[in-house]
Amino acid sequence: MVTRRRTRSRGGEPSTEDTAPDAGPAPVLLTSPAEGTPDPVATPAGLAAAVERFAHGSGPVAVDAERASGYRYSQRAYLVQLRRQGAGTVLIDPVPLADLATLDEALASTEWVLHAASQDLACLAELGLRPRKLFDTELAARLAGFERVGLAALTENLLGYALEKHHSAADWSTRPLPDSWLSYAALDVELLVELRDALAQELADQGKTEWAAQEFAALVATGAQPPKQRTDPWRRTSGMHRVRGQRAQARVRALWYARDLIAQRRDTAPGRVLPDASIVAAAEMDPKTERELLVLPGFGGRSTRRLAATWLEALSEARSLPDSALPTTPPYDGPPPPHRWAERDPVAAARLARARELVTRLAAEVNMPPENLITPEFVRRLAWEPPADLSEVGELLASYGARLWQRELLADDLAKALAEPAPAAAPPPAAEPAPPVE
Repeated sequence: MVTRRRTRSRGGEPSTEDTAPDAGPAPVLLTSPAEGTPDPVATPAGLAAAVERFAHGSGPVAVDAERASGYRYSQRAYLVQLRRQGAGTVLIDPVPLADLATLDEALASTEWVLHAASQDLACLAELGLRPRKLFDTELAARLAGFERVGLAALTENLLGYALEKHHSAADWSTRPLPDSWLSYAALDVELLVELRDALAQELADQGKTEWAAQEFAALVATGAQPPKQRTDPWRRTSGMHRVRGQRAQARVRALWYARDLIAQRRDTAPGRVLPDASIVAAAEMDPKTERELLVLPGFGGRSTRRLAATWLEALSEARSLPDSALPTTPPYDGPPPPHRWAERDPVAAARLARARELVTRLAAEVNMPPENLITPEFVRRLAWEPPADLSEVGELLASYGARLWQRELLADDLAKALAEPAPAAAPPPAAEPAPPVE
């Protein structure tokens, strides 16, 4: 991978530290935006002025959003950052605003540049912001074969600037937002368009421009959709594998839903109401009194202790359920976990091994992670139940959601890998030994 570094100063002086002879100059640490940190837009008048600026800007628009994951129940955006040539950087506080539909209209024909777009598209859509065309710098870096695809790593590697990431896990629902947080947020879009250009050139050099375009189009089509509701989400409780028996699982389920209602009502992350480990501990011990409950890990805190009656009621309800209402293993129409294939269907296990080997080899040839070359679940589904006519592998991949470039690159070779290998030819019979000469 070719490393390009720029060395001009931007918001800080270039470092004078010694570097390895072949490492190039040390990256420049950015501590503040080049044009200063703007105050957040929080009024309709301020939004109208920002819309006017961005409508008259030029080129792609860099977009980012900050949520309060780990602090809030919702995944809403608490800050939106944008930057465009001719418009500068704008920070928008969406909390006091009805929506950002006017901004969306002004940017309708503009390419949006995001990093890890799938993380932000849903919360942006809640505000009325939906890109019609985008460039995802993280996904582009994966397709181009970069090992480190975080924003800070890419900015340092390709542009020669270092970004501090001290506030990446901050509670962005805090008001007022500290100045240092606002500077951090503004810096996230400061170099995003420049990074887009560098990655676009990298993709072009590798002949992957069209591949990336198809991936970005798929993100536009599906990325803003809310995640599908999981069946039995309580089963994802951390430590669930330790809970044995249907009755104990019923206790996990009852506590999980009791916690979820409280978290939703408070708009608090569920883990801040009651940790998963505490749910598992209570499910295993099945306390019947407040005294028994409060000695368990995680139940002794003041806020958790105030909810003791709620937790005991949930446990009591689980205890009183008839056997017919206890959790059962949900039906699953997909392939089983791969570690069970050899026992359940050795022929399918062999198909999967051949298909995986092919994907790994082709991924190395085109310089990208195997999971970006093709979704692993698609390969498992093909190997578990291949089509009767292997010429239909491409059509089946399309029905799963594989992009055209993936089908063109993989379908024929996957069909060959899925085909049953011809039986080994029997060795020729051994020649009769010649009779001894008299």
